[in-house]
Amino acid sequence: MATYLITHEVDDVEAWKASPKREEVFGPIGITVRAFWDPEGSNRVGLIAEIPDMKAFQAFMRSDEAKAAMNHDGVRPETLLVLRQA
Repeated sequence: MATYLITHEVDDVEAWKASPKREEVFGPIGITVRAFWDPEGSNRVGLIAEIPDMKAFQAFMRSDEAKAAMNHDGVRPETLLVLRQA
């Protein structure tokens, strides 16, 4: 299991924070996340993610299900950045 920092921008931070989608889509593939947002009020948000299988995560992120989940949560995919813990 590896730890990752995932950042991205969203359309509406409050809607993103309230959404159950992260648990719905990541839970079944064994990923746990903790959510963070910018207290200064930008649309930048982040996740600390425990990812047991990076290849499975990458395959999922290319799927229609992932695209639908990101769309539901207002994620701006072009801003997605995934960093692995050193």
